Amino acid sequence: MSTAANVVVALVGALHVCILVLEMFLWDKPAGRRAFGQTREFATATKVLAANQGLYNGFLAAGLLWGLSLGDGGFGVKVFFLACVLVAGLYGAATASRKILFIQALPAAIGLGLLLA
Repeated sequence: MSTAANVVVALVGALHVCILVLEMFLWDKPAGRRAFGQTREFATATKVLAANQGLYNGFLAAGLLWGLSLGDGGFGVKVFFLACVLVAGLYGAATASRKILFIQALPAAIGLGLLLA
């Protein structure tokens, strides 16, 4: 398994841990509102929805880290969870913000490319 691929998988996993923290714990705080460009009122009204979304991002991170912990035997796990991140990123870019394409989908695509090369 390529070291570069595993580094990218780890970075994508770490990114999703950061997203979990922002969405679950900081959504209505200044850092969370800044990260997602939300007003105080909107953040307060959507806090529960954001926390649910953050939990899903945590599951993506857990899957990627699990795949890394399996070493070479985690190839399929890493491919599956990177594909999930890629699909989520493409959907988010199409429906919420084009920025998601570069923050979430592109790193996942790079990771998949490195894993499959």
